[in-house]
Amino acid sequence: MPLVLVDLLSYTGTKGGMETYARELYRAIGGMRRDFEFIAFASSEGARLDMSWFPGEVIDSGISGENRFAWARGELMAVGRAAKAHGADLVHAPASLGPRKTTMPTVLTIHDMLYWSHPEYMSTPLYTGPVKWMEKVAARNAERVITISPASADEIQKYLSVPSDRLDVIPLAGPPPRATPRRPVPEGRPLIIAMGNRRPHKNWEALIHAVALIDEPRRPRIVITGGRGEDPLAPLVQRLGVTADVELRGWVDDEEVARLYATAAALAIPSRAEGFSLPTLEAMAQGIPVLLSDIRVHRYVGGEAALYFSPDDHAGLAELMTRVSGDPDIQAGMSEAGRARAGEFTWVRSASATLQSFDRALGRQSPAV
Repeated sequence: MPLVLVDLLSYTGTKGGMETYARELYRAIGGMRRDFEFIAFASSEGARLDMSWFPGEVIDSGISGENRFAWARGELMAVGRAAKAHGADLVHAPASLGPRKTTMPTVLTIHDMLYWSHPEYMSTPLYTGPVKWMEKVAARNAERVITISPASADEIQKYLSVPSDRLDVIPLAGPPPRATPRRPVPEGRPLIIAMGNRRPHKNWEALIHAVALIDEPRRPRIVITGGRGEDPLAPLVQRLGVTADVELRGWVDDEEVARLYATAAALAIPSRAEGFSLPTLEAMAQGIPVLLSDIRVHRYVGGEAALYFSPDDHAGLAELMTRVSGDPDIQAGMSEAGRARAGEFTWVRSASATLQSFDRALGRQSPAV
């Protein structure tokens, strides 16, 4: 039975969507085929977390996933050594970066190519350059590359020269569609939520500008989660005079997210670029209307169940927020369509396709389902 070492050096409990991917994927894998065994090579932070979702032994690497230098050195060198030492037949690196060289096949999941396609939105050149090099060497070593949308697949071929016959497009998923008990709206006015880090490609400024364009009597309340420390959006909120309308929160736990969903009239995502959009599926699964910037990956995820606006069209976003938050019939229709759309993306399907990718990397046939 093949043994798969899963590279979880970047899993620290603070990384958002990539950690959701690893956690939900392996939770689903654990309930499926029994013809693989798994061990996790975890960061020192991750090994201290609740890892009951992982379908195998969790090994504490002793490497900090929060220390960039220790983590990078571990990705490049320690993962391959650990795989060899434990007799692994395959390595899966689920967080876009992985080992430089392995003696066994590696499957690498690359979530997006933003460091290549939109370097201006990411970090400083001193950080972006090494990350791009690490992505390149990891992709070169990989027997197969999984990615999460056709848009990302096209960019992986363009920037990393990975041929299409080595690529597997496997979308992410959200929670199963369910009815969310509604709660009274705070302050008696509609709430629109937005969730994500403060990197420039998230384009939160568009959302703040849009709400400032809405007449005060019709203005919804906006909550943007995901900030850390001193929020870079705060000066804009103050300058536009919307401090009473826009609340900037840090990272919130699952319980607080559930409270926000229970009162939200809509979720808004004005991003200029993404690899996927997990918050879209999470919101749709709970019947929350979703307003998305009109970029290719959002169309792939949201389909006909979302409403779209140009990332630079502040007035258009303002009109959508006003129309959706003020019309219960629109909300009801979008809620029904969203649940149906979310149901098309499941972790069981993602897990099944991932195991098939593992089979291809090992040169063996997948069993009949």
